[in-house]
Amino acid sequence: MEDVGARRSLETELARMAYSDPLTGLANRRALLQSLEDGVAAEEHQTALLLLDLDGFKNVNDTRGHDFGDELLVEVSRRIKELLRPTDVGARLGGDEFAILLRASWSEAVATAKALVARLGEPYEFHDESTVFVTGSVGIATAAEGLGDPELLLRNADLALRAAKQAGKNRYATYDAEFDRRVRRKNELSQELRGAIGRDELRLVYQPVFDVTDRTIVGAEALLRWNHPRLGQVSPGEFIPAATESGLTQDLAVWTVNRAAEQLAAWQNGGIKAWISVNVSVKELHTHLFATEVNTALIAAGVPAKRLVLEVTEHDFSHQMNTLIAQLGALRGAGVRIALDDFGSGYSSLGQLERLPVDIIKIDRDLIAKDDGGVGPLAAVTVALGRILGMEVIAEGVETDLQLNAMIAAQAPLVQGYLLAKPMDPDDLTRWLTEEPKALASEAHPVPRPRDTPNDVPGSEKS
Repeated sequence: MEDVGARRSLETELARMAYSDPLTGLANRRALLQSLEDGVAAEEHQTALLLLDLDGFKNVNDTRGHDFGDELLVEVSRRIKELLRPTDVGARLGGDEFAILLRASWSEAVATAKALVARLGEPYEFHDESTVFVTGSVGIATAAEGLGDPELLLRNADLALRAAKQAGKNRYATYDAEFDRRVRRKNELSQELRGAIGRDELRLVYQPVFDVTDRTIVGAEALLRWNHPRLGQVSPGEFIPAATESGLTQDLAVWTVNRAAEQLAAWQNGGIKAWISVNVSVKELHTHLFATEVNTALIAAGVPAKRLVLEVTEHDFSHQMNTLIAQLGALRGAGVRIALDDFGSGYSSLGQLERLPVDIIKIDRDLIAKDDGGVGPLAAVTVALGRILGMEVIAEGVETDLQLNAMIAAQAPLVQGYLLAKPMDPDDLTRWLTEEPKALASEAHPVPRPRDTPNDVPGSEKS
């Protein structure tokens, strides 16, 4: 009899271990999934799932060690248990991720999440008299949104947790179908974008840059476009962030530089001396491979390096300034020109601006244009600053006659914007550059002189 009792005791202990987290004593993932299966099927309208993730836990683990991190997790689990009712299930899913399955309405679930965020944000004091501060983010989903599917309920709660993290952490968020749609869309774009180059779905369009004195086109900005056979035209505002998250910006930048170099070669063969600018991000510029790719593309196309301009946004200069300056200096030393894009929207001080290896500054649209079609008060000052520093100045985003007149009065040498020309296919731009370009520019919109009467014309934002 003793052997039978011992065996049963062992079996009970093994069963308990199979469904509990050994560190915290909470249920584990297996137990939670089983509870989800049982609970969702029985009471769809009264089931809610909270997923919790600690903010900054990795920093605690890295600086204080894993043993200290385990102590913190045990204290977190104790605070979770304080909020549990007899019908609730608390679980540790792994690492610093926890879950609470509630037999509760949506409003009760929100109240619990709010209390949980507040409790987890209180100081954590330990036996060595140290105090640690961490917070928690919580995602909420209900069985009604999960349509009775436990896996879908878990996924929806995870999406809500992701939304809470993106909104700034130390807060809760409820499942939102629109956020779900955006996430699915971004994931789909990331997957499809990986094969876009090989499937020949990408192309470049060019927005001209005009010399205001004689209305001639001196250069053009290359802008990436993606036409997917099933998704149709995907806007850069969608696929560029997807490319950034997926680590594809390097491939896109190299492809763009090569196509731009080929276009420059075609223009050179036709006697056209216009330059092309390409937008690049800080990620590309922090790799030596990109500089090699740029030089290889220019040599293969047989065009002078000075015909290529690399545009870097001012925001990028807030990251690893010295490294970025060195990389840009190397590219500039090879003959490539550098443009500081969106100047006036970022972080560079006047002292930093003098250090930057930059040939061109592009004045941010917000410095030039007001929402009512007027002119920003700092536009003329920025043009004068560029002149003092010996840089070329391009006023971008010019959309009204009033703005254009102001740039001419400020003696901005170059302008770009929808008022004069929208982005166009390379064949159309080549026609502008070869077939009486002044007359063609006048067809799009005559460049007025300062004495002309302003006549505001609605425009479109450059993309």
